[in-house]
Amino acid sequence: MSKRIHTTDVGSIACNDLSDLGAGKENWLVNDTNLLCALDTHSIAIANRYLVFIINWADPDDSVLRAKIRPELSPIEAEYITALEWLVFEEIRVVAIGTSKGYLLVYDLKGDLVHRQLIHPGRILKLRVRGTKRDLTQDTSSEEVCVIMPGVIARFDGSDIQRMLHQRIYETSSQFWDRDQKPKRRDIGDLGNSFERLPYQLWNVSKYGPCADAAITGIMPPPLMELQSSQRYYCAVTIGEDAVISAFRLSEDRSRSLVGAILSKVVPATFSTIASFSKMIWRSEQPATKPEPKPQPFARASPLTCLKDHPRRGERFTLSPSGTLAAITDSLGRILLLDTQALVVVRLWKGYRDASCVFMEMLANRNSSTSSSVCYEPAKSDYCLCLAIHAPRKGIIEIWQMRTGSRISIIQCAKGSKMLQPTYRFGSSMSSSPYVPLEVFLLNGDSGQLSVLNRPLN
Repeated sequence: MSKRIHTTDVGSIACNDLSDLGAGKENWLVNDTNLLCALDTHSIAIANRYLVFIINWADPDDSVLRAKIRPELSPIEAEYITALEWLVFEEIRVVAIGTSKGYLLVYDLKGDLVHRQLIHPGRILKLRVRGTKRDLTQDTSSEEVCVIMPGVIARFDGSDIQRMLHQRIYETSSQFWDRDQKPKRRDIGDLGNSFERLPYQLWNVSKYGPCADAAITGIMPPPLMELQSSQRYYCAVTIGEDAVISAFRLSEDRSRSLVGAILSKVVPATFSTIASFSKMIWRSEQPATKPEPKPQPFARASPLTCLKDHPRRGERFTLSPSGTLAAITDSLGRILLLDTQALVVVRLWKGYRDASCVFMEMLANRNSSTSSSVCYEPAKSDYCLCLAIHAPRKGIIEIWQMRTGSRISIIQCAKGSKMLQPTYRFGSSMSSSPYVPLEVFLLNGDSGQLSVLNRPLN
């Protein structure tokens, strides 16, 4: 009997430039806690505290290193990179960076700064990109970018970010054709005031202590006494040290977001006009002092439930594509499968210390009469949702079928490997053909080899 192959090599990230990130040392990809990775369909972004490398892994004929970004960080405040993620639209791909001072930075593939905005004072833990389409289980569709901070969640609408990126591309192309206009060098203090401020929602979810990770799982019904409310409510789940799991109902304050959007356009223009007018009158040689950006007020966040089990604490949080399931790892080596709608733990695994989890889709239904056809492409109904558990101490990846299915396979992996998943693509249609399943990739840091986990169950 031939040995079953669980992975397929798809590319490599090996290049000499990665030595700046520590490549060449054994287990460099997993030993350095400051290293961040974000995967796209053809590229990967790898960052340490001060540098971001964009590497093309899919095309061996192309240049491996596409860009080397050194973000404009504040040396006075010792600012550094704490979060990394791709923002992928149909024709636009940019890299989003979160910093230790609460700034969101967006760079294009050329390494040029596209957007800079203060979210909230504090460290950005994670950037989550997610979208849900209207179907039988979802009444509405939404695409969003969530910024996770200790005790704080911010939500950007995907359409606002897409509109901003299109506007920046138009402005860049206009400056390219205007040869008389020379670019001006700006310092870090002026960067925050030179970009349009994107509207977003902000919630305080620190009632049960600062969170280590969190996510907005989806839209939830309003409270019983507010059935006629026109506001939209979200469910957020957080994990942390004081409460292993806690849940909140987030109220979308639409009036505040509308006013904020108007003020973001009016206030900078008004301030610029007043400053210019005062300079003309008094002819002051001293530059006008620009006000520091003020934190946005919090919208309402109502606590729903929490699970406290000292000394256990939540460490990592993974959300399923539909948002109905979440996998949570804790400090005692357990993995909890949470139903985010009922807010109930439906499954528990033990003995997985330092584990990481990602959801994936495996090809389950393979009709022999149709699969033999050359033109046959599997549909969404042919796949089943699974959970991939990477246990680095055991050197294996286990695939479990959701919700209560058995373990499907065990995959051996190298010690210095890391599981990755391509980011969500904005505007991707659920009815697109062929259906693109949720895949999991395995990156071996020591060899630089990138592999994809095979999808068939048998």
